Amino acid sequence: MTQPDILIIGAGHNGLVCAAYLAEAGLKVRMVERRSVVGGAAVTEEFHPGFRNSIAAYTVSLLNPRVIKDLDLYAHGLKIIERDISNFYPLGTGEGEYLKLPFETERAQEELARFSKKDAEALPRYYDALERAADVIRELVLETPPNAGGGHIDLWRLAKTGFRFRGLSVSEQQLLLDLFTKSAAEFLSQWFEHPTIIAAYAFDGIVGAYASPHTPGTAYVLLHHAFGEVNGKKGRWGHAIGGMGAITGAMEKVAKARGVTIETDAPVKRLLIGADRAVGVELENGKKIRAGAVAANVTPKLLFTKMVERSAMPPEFADRMESFACGSGTFRMNVALSELPDFSCLPGKDPAEHHRSGIIIGPTVDYLDKAFLDARQFGWSREPIVEILLPSTMDDSLAPEGAHVASLFCQQFSPELPDGRSWDNARKQAADLIIDTVTKYAPNFKQSVLGRQIFSPLDLERTLGLTGGDIFHGRLSLDQMFSSRPALGSANYRTPINGLYICGSGAHPGGGVTGAPGHNAAREIIADMK
Repeated sequence: MTQPDILIIGAGHNGLVCAAYLAEAGLKVRMVERRSVVGGAAVTEEFHPGFRNSIAAYTVSLLNPRVIKDLDLYAHGLKIIERDISNFYPLGTGEGEYLKLPFETERAQEELARFSKKDAEALPRYYDALERAADVIRELVLETPPNAGGGHIDLWRLAKTGFRFRGLSVSEQQLLLDLFTKSAAEFLSQWFEHPTIIAAYAFDGIVGAYASPHTPGTAYVLLHHAFGEVNGKKGRWGHAIGGMGAITGAMEKVAKARGVTIETDAPVKRLLIGADRAVGVELENGKKIRAGAVAANVTPKLLFTKMVERSAMPPEFADRMESFACGSGTFRMNVALSELPDFSCLPGKDPAEHHRSGIIIGPTVDYLDKAFLDARQFGWSREPIVEILLPSTMDDSLAPEGAHVASLFCQQFSPELPDGRSWDNARKQAADLIIDTVTKYAPNFKQSVLGRQIFSPLDLERTLGLTGGDIFHGRLSLDQMFSSRPALGSANYRTPINGLYICGSGAHPGGGVTGAPGHNAAREIIADMK
């Protein structure tokens, strides 16, 4: 086989995006994937006879419109439909004890007014502030951050970013400063007073953060989840028909049509370095693959602590990667159901709009905070935060007729258990607690479970290569964002090793199924190859 111009480690969605752009530019691209399937964390698999679901990544919003357009994903089979409403929050077991969050502002105000008229009145101002901040982030998502210590190009990027921020009003600058530094709870308290309403919006601030809603920096995580869109509608969330694997399936078709070669069951053992640059990889089976350059769609910590010899890196950079913060505190389950959950607060087993939303168990800020404190002390929350999606209510290809699948995305499960315990011995106990927690709000849930698939933080690391089970490839904190992601001096998708690039979520703009890191990395690689 002809030596490729570039070899990509990992055929997750960012790797596929990067490969497609590189191939379109006329480069010979080869990919190696450790699993037997393409797609990384965005895949759809059968987990119980007759039941299929997205095994890890589970919902759509952040997938960048430019990537969708450039790869013509809709023409390659992708179809995304919107949720009926954004979220549904069961608050108790009494009928009517719930909060709905419709996408439409007026409807959402009506819901909030049941708890606080003052908060309902403040909602449009909050949405306006969040949207103004999200628009700034949207402008930066597909840009290469200015690189510390770089040359004239990076000075221009720095000036360009500075001019953009100088063009904002003082109030807008203050808004962004608050979002980058404050906790989600503190930020939200500028608009809202009711603990349930604050908790409803604070949930997005702790997703994948392994933090309390009172932890500084969680306001940015909230913003990170707000800059997406579905079918041209900002701030919406949706479902890909066929599950998340439909996204990467379409990307794989595009990449192969453009000439990309993909090899599965090919885990990488180490990076090959010759003449002070990356020249290929050695697989775990001993096979060596040479290439003009290498791009890594794996977590920076995995890449630089497992695949690259320490002697090949500057000592300061190696130390930085050793301490690169990973571990999002998430626990993921897929459940096969004989029927839909029948919530005591809003009875009914026939599909309704709340079944076609994000169903979130986390009724107050104290509940969210206590869950984190429990996880720090005991390893996981004794009252877990659970988000439930029922994609089969929108997509009948996932389950047999009359049956359903549930995605359970759970927060505050420590990447490392205290007292040296292993998740191998605790995963079933934690999964049982999650099922019991949902059953408190939907009494028929436990008895309707036909089968389940469990991913503890350790399972996510072993199966999908997510260090510490980190869904973002590294913590989204101020010290690991923009020009500091993954480290100062390596924010332009290049690394201290010549010919080695990062094209995954460990680079700007971070995690989520966005395709943006792959897009941006490809642009820089093409510039270098030219």
